[in-house]
Amino acid sequence: MRRSMVRRWLAAGLLGAVMLGVIPPHIGVPHVHAASDSVYVTSSTDLQLKLAEGLGAREASITLKYKGPTKELEQLLKQAINEALDSDPYTKYIVDRYTYSWKGTSGYAKINLQVSYRETAEQSAYVKRRVQEILREILTPEMNVHQKVKAIHDYVVLHLIYDRDLQKYTAYEGLLTGKAVCQGYSLLTYQLLKEAGFNNMIVEGTAGGQLHAWNLVSLDNLWYHLDTTWDDPSPDNPERVRYNYYLLTDEQMRQDHQWAKLYPAASTLYRDSLRSLSIQDEDKRDVYHALEEQLGYNLYYPNAAITDSVDMQKKVKQGLKAGKTTITVRYDGSERQLLQDLVSLYDLSIDNISYLASPLYGTDDLQVEIHWE
Repeated sequence: MRRSMVRRWLAAGLLGAVMLGVIPPHIGVPHVHAASDSVYVTSSTDLQLKLAEGLGAREASITLKYKGPTKELEQLLKQAINEALDSDPYTKYIVDRYTYSWKGTSGYAKINLQVSYRETAEQSAYVKRRVQEILREILTPEMNVHQKVKAIHDYVVLHLIYDRDLQKYTAYEGLLTGKAVCQGYSLLTYQLLKEAGFNNMIVEGTAGGQLHAWNLVSLDNLWYHLDTTWDDPSPDNPERVRYNYYLLTDEQMRQDHQWAKLYPAASTLYRDSLRSLSIQDEDKRDVYHALEEQLGYNLYYPNAAITDSVDMQKKVKQGLKAGKTTITVRYDGSERQLLQDLVSLYDLSIDNISYLASPLYGTDDLQVEIHWE
């Protein structure tokens, strides 16, 4: 009896076409995980562990001997492969495609899994080494967990550019070339967070009507969404980081992101978490206040909203005095009135004024980024 099944793993639904991995000639042929003549797997758990071991080693061919009823082996294999992939999110999202087959009798089968990867074992090892180097560069012993997550987020945003040619899908390609699509962003973010000790995962869904990937991270036992791709300005600005998609709740994220799979609930506003911490921990109060300002949460402070050109000019003057060329304000008024007040900024002898306005979550006001030269 023989059963054969071919499955194309489209990067968990993130890619529109199968991309065949290419193994450079100097790397050689991957090691084959051969079945022992005396070792058998007898359950879905055994299968999952052995398959995860082979996938983690980036083996192109994994062969196992199964002893047990084969009547439902097809379903058992599907479950084991899915669980093996889910056990290592990084490997899951660099598997390009796989095929599996088995042959045997009613009580025995020889199983073979053929896998194509987007990263070789050597490339994945390079990512791990480079991630460890990056963390040594950007993290310091006095940082708390909140500062560490922000440092990781900022590094990814500042060091990657979105690959508009849609060719670079891995953290390896991102580190090597400085370019990647959302999958590369989320994989690099995943590895940095993981190596820094943060429980996190990759979320797959859609955003802006297109397939998309981002991260969920656990911070102080609370889950938050983190989208480094959408926090990277477009066109790229090598000195600028946005925080529009930094540690958001499910409700905030669902404003323009959608997902169908079940993930841990993210239900606590991060600005509320920081506010509570600043009250509870007097020694770190300055740290939390600084984070609030860097993330734009000062827009929620009492009397933060501006309402006219006088207030707007005052804010820009403060920015000019600090050497800035951009500020973000909370604006209470119509977009038509906003335009009139923005025009008044030319009285300050600044040029090329531009702005980006969006609803400020949880309010009736606008969040306005103002840029000038």
